Amino acid sequence: MPHGKAFEDLKRLMRLKALHTVCEEAVCPNMAECWGGGTATFLILGKICTRSCRFCAVRTGNPAPLSMDDREPFEVAEAAAAMHLRHVVITSVSRDDLDDGGAARFAETIRSVHGRVRGCTVEVLVPDFGGDVEALRKVVDARPEILGHNIETVERLYGSVRPQAVYGRSLALLRNVKKLSMEVLTKSGLMAGLGETRDELLEAMADLREVGCDILTVGQYLSPSARHFPVIRYYTPREFQELKESAQAMGFAWVESGPLVRSSYHAERQARTLCR
Repeated sequence: MPHGKAFEDLKRLMRLKALHTVCEEAVCPNMAECWGGGTATFLILGKICTRSCRFCAVRTGNPAPLSMDDREPFEVAEAAAAMHLRHVVITSVSRDDLDDGGAARFAETIRSVHGRVRGCTVEVLVPDFGGDVEALRKVVDARPEILGHNIETVERLYGSVRPQAVYGRSLALLRNVKKLSMEVLTKSGLMAGLGETRDELLEAMADLREVGCDILTVGQYLSPSARHFPVIRYYTPREFQELKESAQAMGFAWVESGPLVRSSYHAERQARTLCR
């Protein structure tokens, strides 16, 4: 279980600044390791998601209206400075209730961190913004070093696992990032164990490379509760290594693949190596 001084200090800082983390909301299995090392993934735009993906522990419902004078971008930057971070990861719930899906808030937060913490790289993990390219442009124009969007699973399972998402739309977002700026690295993640075949996983990886995705994470799906989508199969460490080798052969610049790998796992290592 998460414990220790670094963990408690980080938890106190997040509560003091009224910030949320996806580490807590998504019940990440790596929270003890990452928080113990002083790193966390900031969750902006509230704690309530407008979508209801069957794999996710984040609460779904009708979120409160977004306040334009909210100090959230400033507080994220201040927390990053207090933690002496060299790489900041920012994600959000989906906000289909907002005209731009929250893109402007992402952009403001990126600029706040860059302005407050000299030399700090920023990674964002964004929703699909409903396929709105102009919303995506707002985020890209703020110049994050890494922009991630997870396709999560293979195309065949979208209807049962991500009913409000579209496989092609997610791929299009990653493709459009490269059209807007070749300088921004793109990243995506897949879960294993939802009932897909190995060939389907390899096909999804190939689709990601076709749209220019640079960084890939592959991890074991763990059902947050009995109400969520069940685990169909557990992959062995050897199988994750084989998936990693296959992805590397496709040309990904960085691949993290293992049972407990999640989107931002070892994100700082990726940034230090690739963002030069």
